[in-house]
Formats: sequence, structure tokens, C-alpha cells
Amino acid sequence: MPFVFSFDHKHRKPPMSLKDLLGGKGANLAEMTSVLGLPVPPGFTITTNACRAAMHGGWPEGLDGEVTRQVKKLEKAMGKRLGDAADPLLVSVRSGAKFSMPGMMDTVLNLGLNDESVEGLANQTSDERFAYDSYRRFISMYGRIVQGIEGQEFDRLLEQAKDADGVTADAEVSAPALKKLVGRYQEVVERHTGAPFPQDPADQLRGAIDAVFRSWSGPRAVAYRNREHIPHDLGTAVNVQAMVFGNRDDNSGTGVGFTRDPATGAKGEYGDFLVNAQGEDVVAGIRNTEPLSALKAKFPKIHKELLGIFERLEQHYRDMCDTEFTIEQGKLWMLQTRVGKRTGPAALRMAVEMTKGRTWKITREEALRRITADHLDQVLHPQFAGKNLNVIAKGLPASPGGAVGRAYFTADGAAEAAARGERVVLVRSETSPEDVHGMIVAEGILTARGGLVSHAAVVARGWGKPAVVGAEAVKISGASFTAGGVRVNEGDFISVNGTTGEVVLGEVELSTIAPPPEFDLILGWADKVRKGKMAVRANADTGPDAANARQFGAEGIGLCRTEHMFLGEDRLPIVRAMILADTPEEEAAALEKLLAAQKADFLAILEAMDGLPVTVRLLDPPLHEFLPSTEELAVKEATSGLSAEEKELYAAARTWHEFNPMLGTRGVRLGVVKPGLYAMQVRALMEAAAERVKAKGRPVIEIMIPLTVTREELALARSWVEDAVSEATSGAKKRIAVQIGTMIETPRAALRADEIAEESDFFSFGTNDLTQMTFGFSRDDVEGRMMSAYLELGLLKRNPFETIDPDGVGELVKIGSQRGRATKPGLKLGVCGEHGGDTESISLFADAGLDYVSCSPFRIPIARLAAAQAILATTS
Repeated sequence: MPFVFSFDHKHRKPPMSLKDLLGGKGANLAEMTSVLGLPVPPGFTITTNACRAAMHGGWPEGLDGEVTRQVKKLEKAMGKRLGDAADPLLVSVRSGAKFSMPGMMDTVLNLGLNDESVEGLANQTSDERFAYDSYRRFISMYGRIVQGIEGQEFDRLLEQAKDADGVTADAEVSAPALKKLVGRYQEVVERHTGAPFPQDPADQLRGAIDAVFRSWSGPRAVAYRNREHIPHDLGTAVNVQAMVFGNRDDNSGTGVGFTRDPATGAKGEYGDFLVNAQGEDVVAGIRNTEPLSALKAKFPKIHKELLGIFERLEQHYRDMCDTEFTIEQGKLWMLQTRVGKRTGPAALRMAVEMTKGRTWKITREEALRRITADHLDQVLHPQFAGKNLNVIAKGLPASPGGAVGRAYFTADGAAEAAARGERVVLVRSETSPEDVHGMIVAEGILTARGGLVSHAAVVARGWGKPAVVGAEAVKISGASFTAGGVRVNEGDFISVNGTTGEVVLGEVELSTIAPPPEFDLILGWADKVRKGKMAVRANADTGPDAANARQFGAEGIGLCRTEHMFLGEDRLPIVRAMILADTPEEEAAALEKLLAAQKADFLAILEAMDGLPVTVRLLDPPLHEFLPSTEELAVKEATSGLSAEEKELYAAARTWHEFNPMLGTRGVRLGVVKPGLYAMQVRALMEAAAERVKAKGRPVIEIMIPLTVTREELALARSWVEDAVSEATSGAKKRIAVQIGTMIETPRAALRADEIAEESDFFSFGTNDLTQMTFGFSRDDVEGRMMSAYLELGLLKRNPFETIDPDGVGELVKIGSQRGRATKPGLKLGVCGEHGGDTESISLFADAGLDYVSCSPFRIPIARLAAAQAILATTS
């Protein structure tokens, strides 16, 4: 297969379906050219296959020849030659991965200019200033991106040129000053590289293509892919395209437009444009832009043509589209389109409205597939709750929600502060891809410059981070800024409202917003899809948590951790009394007190979940977790001494201390050592259930025994539970049905699930511990430095504690499910680890045939949607 395809190549499939090969940008350029016939500057795409080959074995054999042939074809189409001294062809070289990664990789514009062709461009355009402005931009871009020279070197010289000319705007620098600036830029290149700036366009092109390939593995691109869970082995395509110029004159311009408002979902034109500018000026936020609606007054015919293209694109892609365009001396050119990123409220609104279209529409199933977990999260973003706020500046509301944090002015400073546990708002003149690591950790983002499609705005919307951009009143100087007559220093609290564009001094109280009507409608559609196939339960340990989970649509509790009930100030002394008991009588007395406390907790939970299943896990953690730290007590003993009670606790802590407690006396093993503990918990639960029955309630009880690894172990524990249930309900008029099951948390339990199923009514896969034991990772220890290194080096595709590893833990879940049901076909199967709220993991659980997933209450809506999407994927 060739490494290179022209935009007008006739593929066997629609180009828009070939993003694996052509990348997103290349596929859409080919679609607009060869299918829609839109005005697209001609060009060609170097495929992702070439990038992958370059990553693994260096520059691909034969690529030079293919590029040369495509350049000749492009020269013929344009009637110009690359680097020609009389009438030069100039090209752009842009990245284009399968998945959109805005600003994360590199672009080179005006390639083909050299000391001779710049004169040709000046003569052809009768505009020496334009020609030398294009040349200085090219040298600066090429120097930064291809040759690794710090951009500040070029920026400093540009500022000096403006000062010498007595102007403030880039567009006002005179032709003689630009000509001199080009010479100074070339001196910078030679000083840093030891060689003159390359004059051969073929060398320039190869260097730019190689730089784009290398940018795939750059730190900001890697960080972005880690954040977005994009595989590192996909590679990027490279698009080489004939240049058209929005900076020719005042009859030219450039812009970015959306077919609908990406922040609200409202139908109609939306975006930014600039007169006499190149595309980078818009997205970089260097100049403040005009709204797309203002294009009608300046270019009425082009405005009408553009809106017609918007309509065609939306109908063709059946979705909201994001476009880039350039006007060159009165002619419109389309440079790019893609399905646009959007906020949560916009995604919900568009998905629903597009099911009701007149000329075209999508199905409800398609609408469900378009909503992501991030979209639902954004709908529940906190908002400013207070009034009479000290608003010191106002900018453009780029990404909704309220954020509060300490102001930091560099990405490194923000990252370091976040690592210390501080809440951070990143404040920049404008953001660039180099700031991505600071943006990831920030609560919110504030920029002094830029428009609604600037880097900061696009990235913040994609990540659901509140952002205010283009706040011109914010004047940044070093590690502080002034606005509204006040100075804000690094570390001072500020609050930003990405819904209104307000910047407020100090900490503002935040409150969650009411979800829009489309929120419940979409989730209702999701519930219909998954009905009878996959339920969604909650991990909840208190009555309020259970009630909250039910409001979010939980269909029961999949994990009630009884140990959480032991940690309150009024409970912990009782637990410690039970541990310190010297006689069976003392232990029994402590257990009775715990029974009363646990019974009250169970009553509240059963009432909140009346009529729905409640899975109660018996005590799981080792007892030392309820005792003081042995290290702290040892230090105190050596310094100030211990009280009599502390001496007892210290002795107990040393007795129960284990070198590896996660693999020690916990779960069912604790029940073997202290059988009265599990009996007490079951009695408390069943007495609470009996009271609910008397109150006309409908308790549905499931008792889960943790960490069993053998059939015999579960059989013993089951006998304790059955005895305790019988004792607690012996006088009841109405029998309360109880199911008894276990957590599958070890590889052995998954592999021997056929045997364990003989003694179990249900399985719940505890994927947190199953992940730890499968990988040999301690979650508490590997999440920082080690996990980051493994992800960056591609040793792991995902953090396995966030998304199930399909080849290890995922395979164990499938094996355990299949073997359990081979023994007991009606065995109920669920999952109750943190993965129960992860969309990719839920897809695997659906494929494994699980009956339910369980997650934290606030992830319930996401799990409802993800379960429906997983079912649609398995049935499509």
C-alpha cells in the first residue's frame, strides 16, 4: 500500500471512514475534496503507516520518492513550483491523528520560501511586506519546530523590530523592518545549528514531515493521550497542502466556525474570525477576534457561501461540525472540518434535537452513542452560589462551571502546587500546548487574550474544565496580575465562572446546577436499552448516600462496606474494646454495642433502598486499621510516654500488625479468627430487615462474604451466616429471603469459580483487589511516579486501576463468569470495584454477561449511559 495519497484520490471507501490510515484531518480533507466538491486547497496526506514505520525503523524506504511525485502533481494543479524564484508554491505541513488532539502536535506554514522565492512572492503579490512577513513566520516556525530553537529567541527580535518601527501590532511592522528581521532570524538559526537556514524546499519539506512524526512522541502529546486514553501506537498522518493566505490584504482573512454553538448546542453560526491574518493567529489567541456573525457585514457573499457549506457539512456528517477557513482576496477556501468537540449541555441538547430534524435526523440509539461520561460530568459542574461578588474582570465564557483555586502563572508552578494538594487556577496571557500539564491539574483556566476557539477554550471544553478567556482587563506581570484596581499575587485565591465569563477575587461558594431537561430524557432512553440486561447499583454505606444514589437512578446497592460504619467517633472506641477484650464475655459485650449501632445504619439504608437489592459485605479490612499507628505510638513511648489505655492499644497493634496486611488476616479469614464478628453483623442486618417488614417495607437482602478463595472456605462462612440468619429471624411471622454470595477478588477464585459457585448464590467481582493481585501492584504505592513512567513508555496502555486491563483482569472476570455459570446457570453476577463507573470497563463487563455494575452514587448516571452504550455495541 502507498504511504501517500492525494486529497482527490478515489478511495474504495468513503475517505471519512479511513481515519486509521489518513488521520482525522486527512480523511476529512479527502471527503470535502472528492465527495463534497468543496473549495479545498489541493494537497496530499502521508499516512499513519509511514509514521509508525518511522517510529519503529527510521525514515521509511520509498517515502521520499512518493512525496516527490505528489509534490509534482501538486505543482501541476497549482501551476506553480515549490521554491520557484519567480512564482513560488508554498505549502503547509500539518499533523492529523485519528483522534483530534488540538494543538498537541506541530504545524509548519509557508514552507517553500527561501532567499530567492521570497522575492518572487513579493513580485507576484506586489506586496513586499506580505512576502517578508510570510518568510519571517516560516523561519520562526521551522526554527522552533524542526530545529528545536526556543521560540523566545524569535519573539524577542520581533518585539525589538516593533519598538524600532514605533508600532504595537505585528501587522504594522514595515517591509524594510521585516526584511532586516528575516536576516536576524537566520543568524539565530545558524548560531544554534551551526548551519545556514535550509534553502532547498525538498530539504525543508523532509525536515518538517520528520518533525511532525517526532511531535507524536513529544511530552505534551503523550500527556494529552494519557489524559484522553488514546493509544500511543496509532501514529499521526501528515498533511501537505497548498497555502492560501488570509494575510494578503484587508480583502482576506481567516477563521474558525462551528455549525452550532459548541457551548450551548444552539443552532446557528458560531466562531471567530480575523481580517488580514493567518489561521494560527486565531487559534493561538494572540489577537482578539471578531464573532463569526460580524463576517456578514465585511464579506456578505462569503458569509452566505460559508453558511451554505455549514449546512451541507452538517447534513453530510449528521453532526455538528467544526471548520477552519481562509478568505484569500475575496475567495473562500475550506481548510479543515471535523465533528466538533462540545460541552456537556451542548452534547445533550444536540443529541436530542437531532432526533427531531426535518431534512435529516438520527435515531435515539445514535443519540446515546454521542454522549460521553465527560458530557454528563460537565452537566453536574458546580456553579457560583454567592451574590454581590467582587468581580474584578470579565472575559469570554469559554467552558462552563465555576472553579476556585490559588492563582499560578506557569504550568510548572500549577503542577507543583497541585502536587502539594492545593487547588489551582492557571492564569496565562494565552495558553499553548506546552501548558497542557498545568491545565490538566488546574481547577479552572483564565487567559488575558484569546477567543472562544483559542487553545485554552478548546482544551478546557474538551476536558470539562471551567475557563474564562480573553479577559483583557487582566494585566499579567511576572507572578502577579492587576485587574479592577487590585493586584493578585501568586498563591492568592481567585474564582472563575466559565458560564458567565466573570473573574472574582477570593473564594466563592460553589453549588451544583440543575441538569437540563435533556439529561433525564437521554438517561431514560438509556434505561430502556439496558432494561433486563444490565442493572446499575451503587456503592453506598449510609442512609443519605443510599438515598442520593436512588435519586441518581441506582437500582439497588451493589456494595455496602460495613467497615465504614465502624469509623465514626462513637463507634471506634467500641471496635477497639472488642479487639482488646481479654475474655469471651468482654468481647460479646462489645459486639452487642456494635450490633445496636450497625442495626441503625442498616435500617436507614434499607429504608432508602426499599424494594431494591442491598448487598452487604461483611467486614473486610484487617483489624489493625482500627488501631493507632504502631510507629506513632512507638515515638510517643520513647518521648513523652504512653497512658495505660495507649499501652493496651500499642500491645494490640503490635499483635495484629502484619508485614503485608492486604494479603493477611482480612475478609473471610478475619471471620475464621473471630467468628462472633460476622455473626453480630448478620444479626444486626436481619433485625433491621425484620423491623422494615413490620413497617410494611420490602427489604431485599444479599450478604456478601469477602475474599474467599476455596469452596470449603465459603461453605464454612456460609454456615455461620445461615445460623445467624436463623437465630435472628426465628420468631418472625414472615420469612425474609436472603441470598448469600461472595466477592471474587483473587486470580485463584476466578479460576476456581466453578467450585466456589456450588456454595454461592451470586458473585461480585472486586476488581480493585483483583487488579492488585493480578499485576502485583499496590494501588497505594504505584499510582504516582511508577504508573506515570509505565504509561509514558507505553509499557501499559491504560492505568489498570482506572480502566480494566482486558488481557489480564478482564480475562479473569470472563473466566470466573463462565465457570461460575457452568456450575450454576442462574448465578447472579456483578462487579463492585471502582471500575463499575468506568465506561470502557463497563463495555467489557457487558461482554462478560454480568447482570449489574456498582459504582459511587455520582457515577450512577454515567454507568446508566455506558451500560446502554455497551449493550448497543454488542447487539449492533
